[in-house]
Amino acid sequence: MSKIGKKPILIDKGVEVKTDPSHPGLVRVKGPKGELTLQMRPEVTLEISGNEVKVKKLQDSRLAEALHGTYRSLLLNMMIGVSQGYEKKLEMVGVGYKAEIKGKELVIYAGFSHPVRYQIPSDIEITIDKGGKIIIRGIDKERVGQCASEIRAIRPPEPYQGKGIRYEGEHVRKKAGKAAVGAGAGAGAGGK
Repeated sequence: MSKIGKKPILIDKGVEVKTDPSHPGLVRVKGPKGELTLQMRPEVTLEISGNEVKVKKLQDSRLAEALHGTYRSLLLNMMIGVSQGYEKKLEMVGVGYKAEIKGKELVIYAGFSHPVRYQIPSDIEITIDKGGKIIIRGIDKERVGQCASEIRAIRPPEPYQGKGIRYEGEHVRKKAGKAAVGAGAGAGAGGK
């Protein structure tokens, strides 16, 4: 049995968890920051009692075992998202690398001959702080991570100088460049 799946989730104040009787398996989580929905698979179900939620297996199979812990984690992430929200920060390393917001677009100058435009999704908020960090906020953990990944993919950190867009605190392992040519290494290569 899943160790994570067995743990009940306590519902915070201001957060509301409901199942929809007209749509079996549909769970709605509502909080001060917004509302999220999740369609559960038929192998698992939700049991709401008082101020706690439990995910229960309906079958005794390997798939149900795997989904048990997965859905518990997804529900917990949804509850945290609608009450506190999620945030990811990206740093830009490189001379002249910068980002700015123009309307509904994030414009990134990252060493290309042209600026790269990234359309900001409607459910995500992107800001740029004074240090030039790109801050991505939202209530859906998966969407925040996906947007951060897409922006990082515009110019991932390269391994020689470390220039590019990286997650805050990400360590980029650097490779050694080409070794300098030795003093006598090229003497007989073409001389007469």
